[in-house]
Amino acid sequence: MQTERHIRLFRNGRNQALRIPREFEIEGNEAIIRKEGNRLIVEPVNMKNSLVELLKTLTSIDEPFPEIDDPPIQDEDIF
Repeated sequence: MQTERHIRLFRNGRNQALRIPREFEIEGNEAIIRKEGNRLIVEPVNMKNSLVELLKTLTSIDEPFPEIDDPPIQDEDIF
């Protein structure tokens, strides 16, 4: 895989844009961009911090849930 490639910048409305060549594609549909000196750094958003990813890592609970006393709500006179 190439580590460097010459590209052209273009305008997209008021934004400056570039096309990312196939060999530099990033997984997902979100990224973070930051500037360090004259360099632009583009990194994929780490989706491992999402709630869904966290829930996938949890193991099942082998013990049954305790019984909870939860009687129905009593009607109240509000007049």
